[in-house]
Amino acid sequence: MSDTERPEVDVAPKPSFELGTGPGRVLVWFYGVFTVAAASRSIVEVIRGFDRAPLAYSLSAVAAVVYGFITYSLVRGGERARRAALVCCAAELLGVLVVGAWTLAEPSAFPDSTVWSDFGMGYLFIPVILPVTGMIWLRRAKTV
Repeated sequence: MSDTERPEVDVAPKPSFELGTGPGRVLVWFYGVFTVAAASRSIVEVIRGFDRAPLAYSLSAVAAVVYGFITYSLVRGGERARRAALVCCAAELLGVLVVGAWTLAEPSAFPDSTVWSDFGMGYLFIPVILPVTGMIWLRRAKTV
């Protein structure tokens, strides 16, 4: 039997795990909402007077970028996006913990609050809960 006479064998591609499905869809929604909230907040703060609290306003902008990247990664899917989102969730958690502790230890450093101030108390502590939930989901979603 020659190569031209062999029947075609379809090799099914390995199904990629969609990060934004199931519980991941809730994460996409929350991260999307927080992207818009943090970006809107930082834009308004910068326009109203960046010189009043530049550190706080810059941290709000950083939070918006991190949230946006995680949202994009969750929607994009795939192993590389999963790993990138996992790293960003860990960085986000570290940021929330550092800024949260900093705002409690030295309130004078933040004349105005950030998204991550007081561990996200102004946002019902969702900024500290969201990266933990995201990391749990991203670890479970690891493709085999």
